[in-house]
Amino acid sequence: MHVSSQNWVPKKIFLTKGKGLSKERLTSFELALREAGIASLNLITVSSILPPKCDFVTQDEGTNMLSPGQVVPVVLARSDSNTFGDLVSSGVGVAIPKDNEHYGYLSEHHCVGMDDYSMEEYVEDLAAEMLATTYGVNFDPDASWDEKRELWKIDNRIVKTESIIQTAKVDKEGYWCTTVSAAVLVL
Repeated sequence: MHVSSQNWVPKKIFLTKGKGLSKERLTSFELALREAGIASLNLITVSSILPPKCDFVTQDEGTNMLSPGQVVPVVLARSDSNTFGDLVSSGVGVAIPKDNEHYGYLSEHHCVGMDDYSMEEYVEDLAAEMLATTYGVNFDPDASWDEKRELWKIDNRIVKTESIIQTAKVDKEGYWCTTVSAAVLVL
């Protein structure tokens, strides 16, 4: 596909994740990308906008649309540690508007010490907060998860949130553990 300014807006998106463990930091990152199925791509990180009319596809469908070496936009969360016992965490959240003519939001977060549930809640809330504030909805970051969801229902413009998260423990002394979570945008 020839890319020009007229067709640079992605039409498809898929979520993926992976983890890697190696004595070398870079190698652990490479292994995480391999597990996520995106190691053969040239990834360029982009900010947090889910394009209008961008359809979700499975990871298999998405990777089949891409070629090795292709330059691909991605919202990427990457976390690593070589401290034995650390819980390495990364996640990407998505807030999808009801009206697909409107853009949505993608959020990424990476840290050490956040469990699966906390990461999932955090990245989904963050994406939804960014989208809600574009609508002028007063968003209380201290409100409970249920209170936030009720606010979104009342406003009736956010259809749903979703996320992909990856956590892993550094379980080998002297090894690097890397996690990646990604929203891969396909032109």
